[in-house]
Amino acid sequence: MEMAIKNIKNKFPGKTTLKRTIFFLLGDIILIALSCYLGFLLRFDGAIEPKYFLMIKGFIAIAVPLTVFFFVLERLYSISWSFVSVRELLKLFRAIIASFLGVGAVLFIFRNHHVFEGFPRSIIFISGFLTLLLTGGFRFSKRIYLHGFKKINRNGKNNKAGINPILIIGAGDAGEQIARHIISSDVPYSLIGFIDDNPTKQGLLIHGIKVVGKIKDIPEIVKKHQIKEVIIAMPIVSKKIIKQTVDLARQSGVQKIKIIPSTAEILAEKVSLNHLREISIEDLLGRESVKIDTQSIQNYITGKIVLITGAAGSIGSVLCEQVLKFQPKQLITLDQSETGTFHLQRNLNKLFPNIEKSFILADICDKNKINQIFENLKPNVVFHAAAYKHVPVMEDNPEEAVKNNIFGTLTLGQAALKNNTEKFVMISTDKAINPTSVMGASKQVCEKICVWLNKGGDSPKWGQAPSEPVPEVPQTKFCAVRFGNVLGSQGSVVPIFEKQIKKGGPVEVTDPEMKRYFMVTAEACLLVMQAGAIGQDGQVFVLDMGQPIKIVDLAREMIRLAGYQPDVDIPIVFTGIRPGEKLFEEILTKTETPTKYEKIFIAKLDEIDEQKLLNALEQFKQALEKMDKPAIISILNELAPIQA
Repeated sequence: MEMAIKNIKNKFPGKTTLKRTIFFLLGDIILIALSCYLGFLLRFDGAIEPKYFLMIKGFIAIAVPLTVFFFVLERLYSISWSFVSVRELLKLFRAIIASFLGVGAVLFIFRNHHVFEGFPRSIIFISGFLTLLLTGGFRFSKRIYLHGFKKINRNGKNNKAGINPILIIGAGDAGEQIARHIISSDVPYSLIGFIDDNPTKQGLLIHGIKVVGKIKDIPEIVKKHQIKEVIIAMPIVSKKIIKQTVDLARQSGVQKIKIIPSTAEILAEKVSLNHLREISIEDLLGRESVKIDTQSIQNYITGKIVLITGAAGSIGSVLCEQVLKFQPKQLITLDQSETGTFHLQRNLNKLFPNIEKSFILADICDKNKINQIFENLKPNVVFHAAAYKHVPVMEDNPEEAVKNNIFGTLTLGQAALKNNTEKFVMISTDKAINPTSVMGASKQVCEKICVWLNKGGDSPKWGQAPSEPVPEVPQTKFCAVRFGNVLGSQGSVVPIFEKQIKKGGPVEVTDPEMKRYFMVTAEACLLVMQAGAIGQDGQVFVLDMGQPIKIVDLAREMIRLAGYQPDVDIPIVFTGIRPGEKLFEEILTKTETPTKYEKIFIAKLDEIDEQKLLNALEQFKQALEKMDKPAIISILNELAPIQA
């Protein structure tokens, strides 16, 4: 028994307490032994002859350890039996079948031994069946108690104080598991029913709870049953349906709305109340996800050394997590923020303790250090997310946009080229299309640098001495990815609005007609990784991001999410467009070429004038030495004309 407990603890570290393991183990030993004895008792109609007593002991000595062994293999000591389902029952059934087949094999081998001579074979089947009944009943007893004896009012007539009548939107697997959790747990909920648009589910009972209508019926049902809370359990439906459901619930006066995360977020875990979270702006305004070819990403990341610049930023940090899921050989993070790197290191080491990581504090403009990093660590893949991105700040500091965005990209790209990095993926922006700002123009120049470097970047002026020429056939494949605004990223409008709402307003919007494209951070990072898989020839990838969203609508939605009424509890004021901003950002024109992936396109770029680019880089260098801002803007205009 001591060895069995040790094996169980080693097999399931942290998943069950030793106390519960011992409880189930002792219970199983008693019930298996009892089943073996009862098997003889039933076989001989309650009158067991004394000559069989030794045989019974031998039978128990074989059956108990074998059955416990197969229970361990099926992980039956790490299951929460409060939420047991058919899958757990099948595990139990499979373990008992295997164990008693093993018992039969042992008895056959020792059939001529004096202890087992003349053993009645039918007892093996009888005892196996009894073991299934007793150990299964032992495990199901808690759920039987919760469902059969605990006083849970399933019809919504529980009038105890603090009990909230709720609806579950979605009568699929997720909704069923949430209902099971509510029924089985001591939570202050009275489950009224399910809502589902599937006509075949109308009127069905799930755990005794009825599917009472469709989404359009929410106002009527809320009013009839005085619903206080709604749980949206539809992890794979469109954002449009989520928004429709939330709008109807709000119109009906429901204040508490919770949601199950998407299937991708909860992976293969069972859905429970622990997964519920408050409805967020991403749920309502996030666009539909793009299908990602994870196999192609795995092919170039798994087992490789990956470097991410700007790793401590909102996009870079999520990109680090996404990359680590594909099991790289080593992750190198690079950022100039000490505090950001500190928090990133703690988070990644906690989430992915078994993957080698290097956390480097560096400025991408530090050519010597960047070259040293590439020479020493030899990254196979580079994701370049480091950049200055705030439009108004870059309007006042164009020299920093040129130094950091343009020369930082050039330094990294040439180091990658020199050290035969396989892939170099730069994160660009929709503001690079027909730019109206210094920031947008600087990112367009970065795209041109990537195209030039993909051809070999054969001038020795920028980063290579004549004795260190770039290879004639470049090994590094460069590409860039443009996307719109990322919901919740550092400095984006969402956290700004959140702070303004917490202060009681006003919420400041630049213009009532201003529109932007939005995507969630995880999707943006997956798109960057997908581009790395298919990028070969210096392409710039763009995403069809659906319909743009008015910033004022975003502000109103966030005010409602905070529990206030826009323009009543929290005022919205318009401050006017800032220098360099557009009313409407462009993503796609009619010149893009589709790829094999839905909604991912290749932008058509003008032919790069390499000599003009090299001359401009030289002129930038001279202007930066003199801190000549007008000259910097003039040179930038030559490379990427800034629209008035």
